[in-house]
Amino acid sequence: MDEDTHPPEEPATGPVACARCGTAAEGGTPPLTWLSSMEDGRLLYFCESCARLHIRAIESRLDSLWW
Repeated sequence: MDEDTHPPEEPATGPVACARCGTAAEGGTPPLTWLSSMEDGRLLYFCESCARLHIRAIESRLDSLWW
């Protein structure tokens, strides 16, 4: 494996929750309106409300710690 190759993403186990506010997604799968972000090797999900509130920071590619 070279530096540009990433292992396949593991499916989420258990409930999926917004990394910002903790809102849980129904059915264990994030809705299409949620965003996902790979930060420090972790896959994070953000609900529609949090994504809308922080859209400028997201578009600037700032990690969620900066919001």
